[in-house]
Amino acid sequence: MKIAIAGGTGVAGRPTVEAVRNDGHEAVVLSRSRGIDLISGKGLAAALAGVDVVIDTANVTTMDAAVATEFFTTATANLISAGADAGVGHIVLLSIVGIDRMPHDYYAGKLAQEKVLETSSVPWTIQRATQFHEFAGQIFARAKFGPLHLAPRARTQPIAARDVGERLASLAHGEPLGRAQDIGGPREEALDAMIKAYARASGHRGWIPSVSVPSAQMKGMREGLALPGTEALLATETFEEWLAAR
Repeated sequence: MKIAIAGGTGVAGRPTVEAVRNDGHEAVVLSRSRGIDLISGKGLAAALAGVDVVIDTANVTTMDAAVATEFFTTATANLISAGADAGVGHIVLLSIVGIDRMPHDYYAGKLAQEKVLETSSVPWTIQRATQFHEFAGQIFARAKFGPLHLAPRARTQPIAARDVGERLASLAHGEPLGRAQDIGGPREEALDAMIKAYARASGHRGWIPSVSVPSAQMKGMREGLALPGTEALLATETFEEWLAAR
């Protein structure tokens, strides 16, 4: 099969591309670095020629609901339109566990994105996953007050991006499912403890205070609204194991 991965150079996209190729399929990376713009649609029609399935892992770095909603709805609508014109038979979207329970900030954009895909003329699958193990490093790099790194408090059940990529690749060469079974990591973790462990493993020795970020999304995560239910499929690699293997 010929499978296109939107956002194929990102944290979720890279292991998805690798998994697609390991499964013996041709992977087409859709990214701005390859001359393809999901927002303007530039290069999209040519890139999707002959493509059987699109996996959408595209992302934007923001906590602003309006910015996230504009990006995700526009990008996915363009993928649907260009995919329908190209004869794509299946779109697989990576989304996030619990966004309907806390439709705020960045998560508002992801929920709006799901709603766009649900109206698609191209058959679709939505795969919700929990936060990644890699999330700790991302937050360590971004959550700063001047030179001071901060560790936001939240309850999470993280999964390795590699495991998510393998799941998305598997879904791509199957039948469209609509809403697929949620996936998550093997056990609950405290996000602030993850960030501090990541920092120590990376050689950082400074004080990192735990903080309760007052945004609606982070409040929901502290309340456990981003945790998977009992019906979710759980991967086996813990954050501690992932960190030790880095």
